[in-house]
Amino acid sequence: MDRLHAVVRGDVQGVGFRYFLLDSARSLGLHGWVRNRADGAVELVAEGERTKLERLLEAARQGPRHAQVQEVEADWQEASGGLGPFDLVY
Repeated sequence: MDRLHAVVRGDVQGVGFRYFLLDSARSLGLHGWVRNRADGAVELVAEGERTKLERLLEAARQGPRHAQVQEVEADWQEASGGLGPFDLVY
């Protein structure tokens, strides 16, 4: 099991980006969270099988229809556990 921490920059707030990632992560059975950051980025932490996390990362690079993704920073680590089912963090 692995952990993905990603920060997505661009026009990614106010366009349904968090809900898009929420749906994607839940459909993949991942644990973790997604939130808006004060700097205008969207941040996520997810744990699960590497192939499923890679699919979530690809979804983050694409985004929903109205998003304009400019950059995605991804950091990979070993899963540490303790995350609940994927959800929004406010």
